[in-house]
Amino acid sequence: MKFRKLLVLIAALSLVVSITACGKNNAGNNGNAAPAPANTTQENTGTDPAAQPEALAPEEGAELLVWESREEVVFTEQIAQQFEEKYGVKVNIEEVPIPDQKARLVTDGPSGLGADVLVLPHDHLGDAVNSGLLLENDVLGEQVKSRNTEASTIGMSYDGKLYGYPRAAETSALYYNKSLIAEAPKTFEDVIAFGKTFTDKAKKKYALMWETGNLYYNYPFIASNGGYLFGNDGTNKDDIGLATPEALAGMKVFQDLREILPVPSGDINGDIKRGLFTAGDVAMDINGPWELAAYKEAIGDNLAVAPVPTVLGKTAITFSGIKGYVVSSFTKYPNAAKLYADFASSKESQLLLNKSVGSVPTNLEALEADQIKNDPYIAAFAEQAKNSQPMPSIPEMNNVWGPANAALPEIWNNNVDPKVALENAVKQITDLNNGVAAE
Repeated sequence: MKFRKLLVLIAALSLVVSITACGKNNAGNNGNAAPAPANTTQENTGTDPAAQPEALAPEEGAELLVWESREEVVFTEQIAQQFEEKYGVKVNIEEVPIPDQKARLVTDGPSGLGADVLVLPHDHLGDAVNSGLLLENDVLGEQVKSRNTEASTIGMSYDGKLYGYPRAAETSALYYNKSLIAEAPKTFEDVIAFGKTFTDKAKKKYALMWETGNLYYNYPFIASNGGYLFGNDGTNKDDIGLATPEALAGMKVFQDLREILPVPSGDINGDIKRGLFTAGDVAMDINGPWELAAYKEAIGDNLAVAPVPTVLGKTAITFSGIKGYVVSSFTKYPNAAKLYADFASSKESQLLLNKSVGSVPTNLEALEADQIKNDPYIAAFAEQAKNSQPMPSIPEMNNVWGPANAALPEIWNNNVDPKVALENAVKQITDLNNGVAAE
């Protein structure tokens, strides 16, 4: 069974739900401070009452620094206040963009200026672990696994060990404008049929638009019919299934869509697509939940979200990204930091984050909450997440994007045989994985 099938099964089982600011750090602690019962005398809404982390107590005098992105600072301020009230640990917050946090920890961690707790996309995990930046989620790991979707805890694991505390899942789905198309197409054949009646290149009107040169959005054409990355479990750097017969059959669907989107890959990016979709010139857009707020504001009640259409009769398999908290290996207060990461990723915290920024929870009970089930937009993303595959977290995933994102425009723009383009990409990825210089 390839990684695609494994993760689809895991995700489906895990997500069976009725969804229709700075503090000081000092370097060095391995996180093995003696555990003691936690103080649970104060009621708090930020942690699951049935799953209190009894095994840990914060170190005496602990004070934490947490890095958080601008969009989530308000949420984090609320969580920090609740955590301090419960545990007596002051939490300082510094705004650092999530994509920058790992690199910042490399420089600031050893000097004692880095965060105790940071937020990491799961595909950055392998590099961070190999660089010695993170503490394992050891004491609370089984509790975290039981509360969250299995796909999310696999995403936040590396080399068989759990490091993260998942807080949100991201995947792509199909946005559509109900004033232009009444119902979401079930198949890409349906998309093409609609496109023949809607697309008008001269008027710059298109039935569907997505970033045709970006593997993230095109993975359904690779994976839905049986393509894959990095073997059975996403960890075998030598097994790259981008050019298997199954993947190449799916890429034929990708090529067929050129008929209704006669636009070069280089002329499609997030800003262009957003402008056309919100103006009513694009009927459908394959995109992620990060566009939801802007799209709701522009399109209002005519906005809808649905799963990505099927590929060759197979359920579309999208990439998913997991964001979670991780604890710095440089923290002076590992117990307090682990408690905070657990507290900030609880059911109640994930529901608060959803209310704040529209995120998709990974907590199983949060996914069953009316707040999620009754939100048609978030419910649609959660439904697609059942059939998503976390991007591999091994460091070699960094070697995939360049070659793959070069091959896709060759196929789309120049009608290069997908077999030729993708076999070349696989060779380039293999060479990069093995440290072979480009010729």
